[in-house]
Amino acid sequence: MAKIVVLGAGISGHTAAAFIKKKLGNKHSVTVVSPAKNYQWIPSNIWVGVGKMKPGQVYFPLKKVYDKWKIDFRQAFARAIFPEGSAGVESPYVEIEYVQQEKQGKTERLEYDYLVNATGPRLNFEATVGLGPGKHTVSVCSYDHAAEAWKKLDESIKKMENGEKQRFLIGAGHAMATCQGAAFEYILNVAYEIKKKGLSHMADLCWISNEYELGDFGMGGAFIKRGGYITPTKVFAESIFAEYGIKWIKRAGVYKIEEGKAHYESLEGEYKTVDFDFAMLLPSFSGAGIKAFAKDGLDITDKLFSPGGFMKVDADYSGKDFEDWSIEDWPSVYQNPDYENIFAPGIAFAPPHSISKPMKSRNGTAIFPSPPRTGMPSGVMGKVVALNIVDKIKHKRKYFKHRASMGRMGAACIVSAGFSFWRGNAATMTVFPVVPDWQKYPDWGRDIKYTVGEAGLAGHWIKLLLHYMFLHKAKGYPFWWLLPE
Repeated sequence: MAKIVVLGAGISGHTAAAFIKKKLGNKHSVTVVSPAKNYQWIPSNIWVGVGKMKPGQVYFPLKKVYDKWKIDFRQAFARAIFPEGSAGVESPYVEIEYVQQEKQGKTERLEYDYLVNATGPRLNFEATVGLGPGKHTVSVCSYDHAAEAWKKLDESIKKMENGEKQRFLIGAGHAMATCQGAAFEYILNVAYEIKKKGLSHMADLCWISNEYELGDFGMGGAFIKRGGYITPTKVFAESIFAEYGIKWIKRAGVYKIEEGKAHYESLEGEYKTVDFDFAMLLPSFSGAGIKAFAKDGLDITDKLFSPGGFMKVDADYSGKDFEDWSIEDWPSVYQNPDYENIFAPGIAFAPPHSISKPMKSRNGTAIFPSPPRTGMPSGVMGKVVALNIVDKIKHKRKYFKHRASMGRMGAACIVSAGFSFWRGNAATMTVFPVVPDWQKYPDWGRDIKYTVGEAGLAGHWIKLLLHYMFLHKAKGYPFWWLLPE
C-alpha cells in the first residue's frame, strides 16, 4: 500500500488529493495536512469584501468532504521534511504540528511514499511595516480578511453618506507583491458600489502598484484581441480605470504603512507618501517556512527550497539573464530534482525567473511583480501531479505522461467589475500561454487567437456560474471530476 501525503488544501492541494484518491481507491492511503479547517474559493473573496457574499458562501469544512472520500485529514502545520528518513527511521516522513484544540501543539511523524507540497504561499505582511489586518490596512486574501475589509469599507461608505469625503487606496503593498489581478478586481467592485450609491463625488479612488505599466499583472502584460483590434493590456486597464474614475500610481514599492499614510519608493528612487482613509493592499508572498533535514540531521532546507521558501522543481535555476530565458526554463511535472517522490504544484513551487522584466530603482530596490501562479494554473498543476503519481503507483511508469508547463498552458481570468445580475459587469481575459513564448510567437509573445479580452454583463454571469461550479467540484458533488480545472 502506497502512502501519499499532501501538504495544503487549497486549489492545487485539494485537486491533487481528490484525483489521487479517486484514481487509487482504498488500496492506498491519502493524507492531507492543512492548518486551515475550511476550503475556500478564493476568487469570490472579492465579493465578500464588498458585502455581496457572506463568508459562508465561499468556504466549507474540509473534514466532511475528506471523510466522504476516505482521505485522512490532519489540521496541522507541516514543520519539517525528512526526505531520507532519520536516525532509526528508514522511511521519509514529514513532521507536523497540530492546530486543532484537542491536539494543539503536539507533533507527529507522517511517513510517505509520495509527498505533494501544495502549501501555497505565506502571506508575508511583515515584509511591509504596518501592513495587514490588525494594523493599518485590510486584505481580501482569505474570507475572514475579506469580511473585515467589508466592515471597514461599509464604515467609509457611511461616512460618505454623512457628507465626509473618503480616500481609497487599493493595490500592491510591497515592491515585489503579486496577484495584482485580485486587487484590480477589488478596486473595480469598490468603485461600482460607490457609484451605485451615488457617492462617486465623495470618493477619491487611487490604485497603487509595482507594475511598470498598468495591466502587467505579473506576466509582463499581454497583447489581446478586442473588438477585432490588437490592444495591449496597458490600454485595456487604463481605459477601465478611466471609466470608473480611478487614478493610479505605478512603479511604486510600498515599504511602510502608518495610520492613513502609505510610504513608497518610486522607480526613480524618490520616496513619496499617499494619504488614505481606507486601504486594501496585498502583501508579498513567501514559502510556508518548512525546514528540511538529511538522514544525519544536517539542515538541507537550501537544497529543497529557494531563498524565498518555495520548493525547487524541474526548472532551470541557473540564474541566467532575463533576456536569455525561454519557456523551456519552466517546470512541467513539478518534481523535486533531488528527491523524485516529492512534488510541488501551484504557488508552492519556485519560479525560475520573473515573467515581468526585473526593474530596480536608482537606490537598488527591486520594484516589479512576482510571477502569478494562482487559480486555473494551480488546479491544472495539481491534477497533473496527481495523475503522474497514480501512473507511477498503478502502472510503474517511469516517464511522465502528463505535463503542465506555464509556457504551454493557457489561463482564463474573469475580473468582476460590479456585482448585479442585471447591471453587473466583468472583464474577461484569456492568455495563451501564461509565460510568453517569443520564439514561437515573435509578434505578440502569445497566440493572439486565444489571447483575447472583452468586458460586459455576460462575463459577470460566467463568473457567477464559475463560483457555483467550482464549489460543486471542490465539495465532491456528482460528476465533480468531469468539470475543468
